[in-house]
Amino acid sequence: MKISGICFTQEGSKVLQRIARIFSHREEDHECRWYRKGKYLSDGGDFSMENVKESVQEWAGSRFDKDDAMIFVGAAGIAVRAIAPYVRDKRTDPAVIVLDERGRFCISLLSGHIGGANALVKDIALILNSVPVITTATDVSNRFAVDVFATENHMEISNMTYAKEVSAALLDGEPVGFYTNFPVEGELPKGIYWSEKLKQAEDDFVFNREATTVGIYISPSYSRSYFDHTLWLIPRCLSVGIGCKKGTSVQTIRKVAAKVFRQYSLYPEAIASVSSIDLKKDEEGLLAYCEELGIPLQTYTAEELLQAEGEFTPSSFVQSITGVDNVCERSAVIGGRRTLIVPKTAEDGVTVAVALIDTVIRF
Repeated sequence: MKISGICFTQEGSKVLQRIARIFSHREEDHECRWYRKGKYLSDGGDFSMENVKESVQEWAGSRFDKDDAMIFVGAAGIAVRAIAPYVRDKRTDPAVIVLDERGRFCISLLSGHIGGANALVKDIALILNSVPVITTATDVSNRFAVDVFATENHMEISNMTYAKEVSAALLDGEPVGFYTNFPVEGELPKGIYWSEKLKQAEDDFVFNREATTVGIYISPSYSRSYFDHTLWLIPRCLSVGIGCKKGTSVQTIRKVAAKVFRQYSLYPEAIASVSSIDLKKDEEGLLAYCEELGIPLQTYTAEELLQAEGEFTPSSFVQSITGVDNVCERSAVIGGRRTLIVPKTAEDGVTVAVALIDTVIRF
């Protein structure tokens, strides 16, 4: 986790130093940088603090897209004005928290759920003996927060409007449906019902029957909707195997892969890995495609691919070139706990196959 903290007074510097000590003793892999802005601030003691020469707003802009969390020790107004030009989307904005210069209050200011500001506030407040200030409705009402649940299970939220509908329904005491084909560990939270039990929930509770039923569906596929308003949560559970001719452009690879995903009604956001044979480890188009996805290319030797279990579509031509009868299907399933769901699809010198990775949903 990349964290930046900034202070503006001598007292604030003491608070920031205490926070720095907390993270310096953590086993988690945190990358922290500490800053100070003020003429008369002393150094950071045991922790190096960089002097900020530009405006606070310019400093915030330089950190906003790089950091997972930003900590301001000072007035909340300073933080608000500093980050205001850069706030865009709760799914991508970093966590922003504010502490007063005595560390009495620790405020979750931005990205409380997905960004993790609420959790960070609780953590720091506990150690500093501060008062945690959290204003998100689901936390205040002690209700299920679908965005936190999605983050903890490494899932993408398909539609933020429907995510808000889910939260609104729960806050109003109306039942929300739930469906998935993945194994589920833990009990469903209050107000969430398996789809087949939703009608019973409507009968058992005071329910606005004119309201459109909203529900959560966890799946990498959008081929079926279980509710009038379906919030798809998309787990990273798809392994994509790709083969291609030498010199194939990223545009061609992207086009063929996208066509396969449309054909099988699969979300690209569900891609967890992309793999191929080691002969393609330096293939520029394939590497560029993986870079677009933000996923490293995994490659395997022909001998490793031959160890993949299952029945695959053989090709004598591929066998003669690579030493293995099929690259894309074997690449997709290698590693175990994977089931081929999209067989080899070939077009424009590119072959694509997709496997489903065993996934457990945890409440």
